[in-house]
Amino acid sequence: MNHSMGMIIETLVAMLLVATIGYCMLLNSRLKRLKADEQSLKATIAELITATEIAERAIGGLKLTVRECNENLGGRLDAATDAVADLDKRLLEGDDLLRRLSRIVSAGRPRETPAAQPAAAAPVAVSAPPTSPQAIVAAAQAFAERKRTAGLAA
Repeated sequence: MNHSMGMIIETLVAMLLVATIGYCMLLNSRLKRLKADEQSLKATIAELITATEIAERAIGGLKLTVRECNENLGGRLDAATDAVADLDKRLLEGDDLLRRLSRIVSAGRPRETPAAQPAAAAPVAVSAPPTSPQAIVAAAQAFAERKRTAGLAA
């Protein structure tokens, strides 16, 4: 019995050793796959780092572009504001000049009444002061032309 009991124990130890060797082979294959995954994971991390650096540089370039655009548009906006103010000033001056020219044209037209006209003279058509802007502009142009050609001053 001693001998058969020793054989049983030896067989049991041998089977446990075979199971251990099989399990070690399984763990070895899993460790190899894990190391291969680690290498691909390192490559993926390196690509992510590179992509992050590229994105950071692009963001820096975009910030610089936005800053330049803001300065450029700010300068243009200031210039446009100044131009609008200048145009408003010129419009007011033009309106004032148009009113003065209108008064000059109105004052320059003879206003004769029919009773004051000599009987022998032909009736002169007296028109009312111009009221439309086109008539005022035409009168102003005629006055300016008269001033240029005849040397008359207002």
